[in-house]
Amino acid sequence: MVWIAALFLVPFYAIASTASGGIDPIFGNSIPEWNPIYWQPANFVWAFTDPQGVIWPTFVRTIGYVVSAVALSVLLGYPVAYYMSRLSGRVRNVFLLLMILPFWMSYLMRILAWVNLLQDDGLVNRIISLTGFLEPRDWLSGHGSTVVLGLVYGYLPFFILPLYAALERMDKNMVQAALDLGAAPARAFVRVTLPLSRQGLLAGIAIIMLPMFGDFFTASVLGTQRNSMVGSIVALYLSEFTQGASQGRGAALVIMLAALVSMLTLYYILTTARAAREARR
Repeated sequence: MVWIAALFLVPFYAIASTASGGIDPIFGNSIPEWNPIYWQPANFVWAFTDPQGVIWPTFVRTIGYVVSAVALSVLLGYPVAYYMSRLSGRVRNVFLLLMILPFWMSYLMRILAWVNLLQDDGLVNRIISLTGFLEPRDWLSGHGSTVVLGLVYGYLPFFILPLYAALERMDKNMVQAALDLGAAPARAFVRVTLPLSRQGLLAGIAIIMLPMFGDFFTASVLGTQRNSMVGSIVALYLSEFTQGASQGRGAALVIMLAALVSMLTLYYILTTARAAREARR
């Protein structure tokens, strides 16, 4: 509890105080208001009214990127996790090691490596030219698909590992019983495997979705200004624009993003609790 209070509650309260504070009359910077009685909604009003027409399109773009990246992660990650759960011995250990290897390198370095791969004369366009099926393209000129692929690449291992753990713990005899009772393999997967792995699936989605909403580095490196996400605007207001109400407005965006993420987290907690109650019956 002390750890959570020191590293989460106190910083979050500082952000809320900055978002609800005022402007220093001498230096013109945002100043936090530590007493909740005197909190002001000016920065939140600015964010909701969006006078520049930037905030809400960026929120919609961020949600689109995250939903697309999560859906693609599920399509790519579920078969990998399912295959890993059916392995045993040294082969399974090798696959687990391959899943963990990306964590040994900084996420920033891995995304920067994709800049070289996706350049006009990079390896990706060279392979496309050799195949002849597609035309080489300028991947780094502001394509939303490039940002989505970067998010998938960066967070996919975080999805696979908890899903693998759920599939590996699953009772394989239940699948075999469904097959013995005449169910086709596809029907056994839909009626048995998929429901039993639901909690691991939700855990993997929650683990990758929450940091994706706050990600700003991927969109900044693999895209252009028109690919900016909410995290990009927050980083801009909090680190670069330090005069006037900029930091207070950035803090207000943090609170709004935290509210959105909290709703998703609450849904995950409720579904997990309901599944636990059903398991005990």
